[in-house]
Parts: sequence; C-alpha cells; structure tokens
Amino acid sequence: VAELTGRAAAASTGQAEAAAALPALRETEAAAAAALQRLVADRGILEREDARVAEARQRAGQRLAQIDGDRERARRLAEDAAAAQARLADEHRTLKAAAADETEALARAGARLEEARASVTEIETAVGDKATAVAAQEARAGALERRAEELKQRLERLRAQAAEVRRQHAALAAERGDDGAPAVSEAEARQSEEALQRRKGEAETAADLLTHLREAETAAREAWREVEAGRGRLEAEISALAAMLEPNEGDLWPSVVDSVEAKPGFETALGAALGDDLNAPADDGAPVHWLRLDRYDPAPALPDGARPLADFVRGPDVLERRLSQTGVVPDEATGARLQARLLPGQRLVTREGALWRWDGYTARPDAPTGAAMRLGQRNRLAELRGRVEATAAECDGLRREFEAARGGAEEAGQADRAAREAQAAAYAAAKEARETHVRRAQAEAAAVSRLAALEEARERLRGEAAECDAALAQARADRATLQDLSAARIEMEALRAEAAQRRAAFAELQAEVAHLRRQSETRRERLSAIDAENATWTRRSEDTGQHLAELDRRREEANAEIEALATRPDEIARRREALAEQIEGAEARRNEAGDTLAVGETRLADADRTLKGAEQQLGAVREDRVRAEAEVTQADQGLQQVRERAHERLGCAPDRLLEAAEVDPGQDLPPEDEVEAKLARLLRERENMGPVNLLAEQEAQEIDEQIAALQSERADLVSAIARLRQGITSLNREGRERLLAAFKEVDKHFSTLFVRLFGGGRAHLKLTEAEDPLDAGLEIMASPPGKRLQVLSLLSGGEQALTALALLFAVFLTNPAPICVLDEVDAALDD
Repeated sequence: VAELTGRAAAASTGQAEAAAALPALRETEAAAAAALQRLVADRGILEREDARVAEARQRAGQRLAQIDGDRERARRLAEDAAAAQARLADEHRTLKAAAADETEALARAGARLEEARASVTEIETAVGDKATAVAAQEARAGALERRAEELKQRLERLRAQAAEVRRQHAALAAERGDDGAPAVSEAEARQSEEALQRRKGEAETAADLLTHLREAETAAREAWREVEAGRGRLEAEISALAAMLEPNEGDLWPSVVDSVEAKPGFETALGAALGDDLNAPADDGAPVHWLRLDRYDPAPALPDGARPLADFVRGPDVLERRLSQTGVVPDEATGARLQARLLPGQRLVTREGALWRWDGYTARPDAPTGAAMRLGQRNRLAELRGRVEATAAECDGLRREFEAARGGAEEAGQADRAAREAQAAAYAAAKEARETHVRRAQAEAAAVSRLAALEEARERLRGEAAECDAALAQARADRATLQDLSAARIEMEALRAEAAQRRAAFAELQAEVAHLRRQSETRRERLSAIDAENATWTRRSEDTGQHLAELDRRREEANAEIEALATRPDEIARRREALAEQIEGAEARRNEAGDTLAVGETRLADADRTLKGAEQQLGAVREDRVRAEAEVTQADQGLQQVRERAHERLGCAPDRLLEAAEVDPGQDLPPEDEVEAKLARLLRERENMGPVNLLAEQEAQEIDEQIAALQSERADLVSAIARLRQGITSLNREGRERLLAAFKEVDKHFSTLFVRLFGGGRAHLKLTEAEDPLDAGLEIMASPPGKRLQVLSLLSGGEQALTALALLFAVFLTNPAPICVLDEVDAALDD
C-alpha cells in the first residue's frame, strides 16, 4: 500500500504540471485561430465587394442599353404624332367643305316629307271610315246568325229538360207512395228511449250498490290489515325475544336464569339479589355451577318487615337457600334500617333493585342488571304469547268479514257490469231506432222537396221555351232586313291599295331625310373627334420631347458611373493578394500553436492514465485489506456469539462444553447431522406444548363484557324495529284516511263541475287495480248528456278537454290557490 501510494503521488505531480502548462498553450492556440478567422473574414468581405462591383457594372450597362432603347421608341413616337396631325388636318378640311350644302338639302327633303304625310293621313282616314262601316254591318249580321243558332240550341235543350223533369216527377210519385214509415219509426224510437232510461236507472242503482259494497270492503280490509299488522308485530317481537331468551339446544350447560320465573315487577329485585350468579348452570359437571344443598333446619329468620324473595320467584331447588335468605322490603328506608339486623348470608332488596348485604355491601337502584332485564323479557314474552292468541282469533273473524264483503262486492260488480252491458245494448238499440227514424224522415222530406222542385222546374222550363221561341223569330226577322255588303267591300279594297302606295312613298321620303340627318350628325361628331385627337397627339409630342431630354440626362449619369466602377476591380485585387499573404502567416502560427497544444494534451492524458492506474491498484489493495479486517472482525463476533449462546443455554464457557456434555475430550464426537436432528426434535416438542396465556382470565372477562353490550344493543334494536313498524303502520293508516277523504272531496267537486260544464250528465272518479288505496290507480268515469257512462278515453276530443278541465278545477276547489294560470288546457290529456 505504501509503495502504491508513492507511485500515485508521483503520477499526481506529473498530471498537475501538465495541467498547469495546458491553459497557456490553449490561449496561444486560440489567439492564433482568432487572428486567422479575422483575416478569412476580411477576405470574404473583399470577395463580396468585388462581386457587388461586378454586379453594379452589369446593372449600369443594362440601364444604358435600356436608355438607348427608350430614346429610339420616343423618336418613333414623335414621328407618328407629326404624321397623325397632318392626316387629321386634311380630313378636317374635307368635312368642312361637305357640311357647307347640308342645310339646303335637309330643308327641301323636309318639305316633300310633310306633303307625303298629309296625303297618307287623308287616305288612311277614308279607309278607316269605310272599314268601320263594313265591319259594323258584318258584326251585326254575324251576331244575329249566332243569336239565332244559340236560341235554336237552347230551345232544344229546354224541351229535353222538360221531358226529363216529367219523367222524374212520375217516377218519384210512383216510388213515394203512402206507407206511413216515418210514424212507425218514430214510435219505435220512442220505445227504445224509454227502455234506455229504464236501463240507465238500473245501471245507476247497480253502480251505487257497488260503490257502497266497495267502501264496506275497503273498511273491512283496513280493519283486518290493521289487526294483522299488530299480530305481525307481536309475532316479530315474540320471535326476537324467544331467539334471545330461550336456551339453545346446543348449549352444554344452560344458565339457571332460563328456569327461573319471577312475578311481574320483581325481575329487578331478583337480578339485584343474585346478579351474575344467575348465569351459572345447575349442572355439577360445569366448572362453575350451583350445587343442590338441603334446606336450613331451622332456617334463619329474616328481620321483621322483610318477605322472603322465594314468595315472588319460582326456580330450581338449587336456589332455595339463596332465595329464602333474601328479603324484599317495600322501600330504601326500610332496607337501610334493617341492614344491621341481617345474619351472615342474608341480604335485602327492593323492587327497584336496591341491595343491602349482611357484610355492609350496599347498592343503589341505578340500573337493572342483565339478569333482571332477561327476566323482564321472559315475562314480556309470556304476555305477548297470550296477546297473540287473542289477536289471532280477532284476525280470523275480521278476515272472514272481509272475505264476505269482498264476495258481496264481486257479486255487485258482476251485477254492475251486467247492468252496464244491458244499458249499452239499450243505448245501441235506441241509437239504431233514432237513426232509422231520422233516415226515414229525411227520405220523406227529401221526396216532398224533390217533387216540389220538379214541379217548379217544369213551369220554369215551359216559360223559358216560350221566351226562346219569340227571341228566335225576332232574330231571323232582323237578319232579313240587312243589305248586301259586296259593293262596300270592293270600294274598301280600292282605298286600301291607294293608301298602301302613298305609305310607300312616304316611307321612302322618311328614309331619305333620316339618311341626310345621320350624315350631318356623323360629320359633326367626326369633327369633334378630330379636334380631340389633334390635342392628344400634340400632348404626346410635347411629352416625347421631355422624355427624350430626361433619357439624355440619365444616359450621361450611367456613363459616369461605369467610368467610376472601372478602377474598383484592380484595387480589390491588390487588397486580396495582401490578405492572402497574411492568411498564410496566420495559418502557420495557428498550426504551430496547435501542435504544441496537442503535445501538452498528450502529456496530460498520459499523466491521467498513469494516475488512474496507480489509484485503481491502490484502491484494490485497500479493499483487500478492509475485506480481511472485516473477516477477522466477523470471526471475532461469531466467536463471541458462540460464547454468549453457550453461556445462555448451558451456563458455561465454550472450553467447558465437553465437560458439561459429559463427553471425553479424547473421544470422537457424534455426527453433526444426528445432533442437529435430535436438537430439532426436542425444539419441536417444546413448541407443541404451547405458551402459557397469563391473560386468559382478563380476556374472558372482556369477552363477557362485549357479549353483554351486544345483547343490550340487540334488545335496543328489537325495540327500535318494533317502534319503526308501528310508526309505518300508523303513517299508512293516516295516509289512507287522508287520501280517501281528499278523494271524496275532489270527486264531489268534480261531479258538480262536470254537470255545470256539460249542462247535465254525470261523472265520478274511481280507484282501480289495487285493494290498498295507496297503491290504487285512478279511473275517470263520465257520462255527457245523451251518452252512457264510460271511461275518459272513449269520449270525443272536446268532451275529454272539458272533463279534464272539470277535474283540474275540482282539485283547485279542494286545495285553493291565490292565483291559477291556465295555458293549453288540453295538455292534461297528453300521454
């Protein structure tokens, strides 16, 4: 370790020296690299400047060429402007000469046009008058001919209609006859209505009887269910108490408290006198038990004023001595006064649970003991069983009454259904009779009306036929008086031919005048256009001159810029050569510094490797030394543990183990596996014996306390369940009463409002589909005037809306509100 430590120190010194020299070398190399980088950047700047100069010279040459092209275009544009101005001047002189004679020509053409227009108007007036006269005569003749034809056709139709009316009149008179059918159907309808009223009365009587019997059935069901619910509560309480109090068949040693009976009111006194001793069995096989002993002969007398507890409690013989030597006093003052007179083993108790013992032990009646509660629960169980027997008999009687009421209600229901069916049949018969009567009466009235109409039509057709004959004769006479129109038509055609010639001459003159006017207008427009074009070419010529001057100025500027840029490439080339020489020197210096830095880094890396190798060897040697020291320490600890275990188990040092085991030191030791197997067997046998539980008595006492607490909680739960069931029954009973009361009041208002809205009829509400009103459904029965009693869904839409409105206001009358807003009243009929 010392040798390796020296080598590591030497390597560390070399590494430190190399590391100390390395920063200066790195700074030198960085400075050389920075100088080289600046020179390279300057060279890049010169190259970019050279490129910009070349680009500027190229742009100047392009601009000069563009200026030359623009000067050539401007020159050609000036020549075009001069030629256009000369051409426009010639055209302007020609148009002025042509416009000099246009006024006189237009005046002559206008005079001839007016003469032709007057001539055309005159001939057209003559043609129109002649055509109007001819057309009037032709229209008169055509109208008379059409009138005559129409009258002839109408006369034929009237004659045919008159024949048809005579035929229908004869057929209807023969068909009608006089059989008295309307009177017979009216009598039948009256008889059907009377039968329907009788059936309605019978149905109402059956419905009232059914309602009365249903109410009686509901009352009997309520009484039976109430008694049955009370009986169920009693049986539940009996079951709970019996499960808690009656001894289990699996109990090996039942407690003596299960065979003790105390008079009501003395359970607390018995519990205070015996306490937890009542939980002990009477079987002498139990670890703790009551042993039967002979009675005292003679028995020690109790103090005056105290009665033996045996007079109020019956129990097994094993409790004879304890009960005979326990006295019952009327109050605490008597017990306190008599305590000093008690003999050994005697004690006094009150019915409230106060206790005075002969040895001075005194207990106040703060709370009943578990035994007292158990005895009270046993007495409660006996009382409940007696009450259940009486309730069962009452329940059977009420059940029979309910079944009888239900049977009567079912019979009444059958009678009600039969009455409703008979009413429905009577209603159908009455309806059919009414419809038959109505049909016959309507047929009779229609026949009479039809005969009268046919008679009236026959007279009307006779008069119209006569009027038509007279009109036809007059039309024929007027047509004969009209003159012949052939000469008038020939004269009108000649006038039309002359009018056509005059209109053609007038059209030619109109075309000539229009042509002259268009030529004049065209010349004026062209002269204006020539003036505008001349002004435009003048402006263009002026603009071209200015543009040529501007181009000459720009051309001189471009030539000056080209001459200035011509010397820049030579200057840039000289600066580039100087930078190249500087860059070569900088690269040489940077390479030299880089080589020196590489040598220093190599020396530093060699020193680092030498130091790491020395440190690794030193670390390995140190780990070996630490591992060896740990093994020595572990061996010492193991040896010490062996000494401690030997001293703990055998009470001697290891060098005396053979002596303690009575083994000759010179004798061979037994095999190790046999010794380990024997030791494991002995340890297993000791474990099978199990540990000693020193807290068993305390744990048993805690478990007894938990059992007592659970039993008390169970009793509270049983009592709470009984109270809860009683509350549920009371709430259901009150709910049924309030529901039935509200139902009757709403039904009364509903019936009254229905009669007011419909002006008659009757309606009521009915509970359906359940024996219990709380689970029943609601059916609305309504009978508008003239209809039978039926459910709401069978009524028409309007009747349903009025019935629903009556039910809404019936609810409001039952429970009035300060404001009632109705919107979409028939929404109550939605699903």
